[in-house]
Amino acid sequence: MQQAQQMREKMETMQQGLDSESVEGSAGAGMVKVTVTGTQRITAVAIDDSVLSEDREMLQDLIVAATNNALEKSKAIAQQRMGSMIPPGLLPGGVPGL
Repeated sequence: MQQAQQMREKMETMQQGLDSESVEGSAGAGMVKVTVTGTQRITAVAIDDSVLSEDREMLQDLIVAATNNALEKSKAIAQQRMGSMIPPGLLPGGVPGL
């Protein structure tokens, strides 16, 4: 029971750390940038002025691509942190949902 409590406390601390960490995803050679926390919360979207003159569909595609890129980076950070806490072989294939 004591080990479970310690693990839960470590998880909470890790979650707080991930929430304060940010990564940036980009698309279109950096014309669209999306910033995401380690807990997959979008905190900013930056769009270069030059893209605003492009067609709507292209801009939408760039936003989706930049967001997916940022979320992938965020998930990688979360999995890396989780991997350092969980004993090897406990959860084969990683942690679902992260």
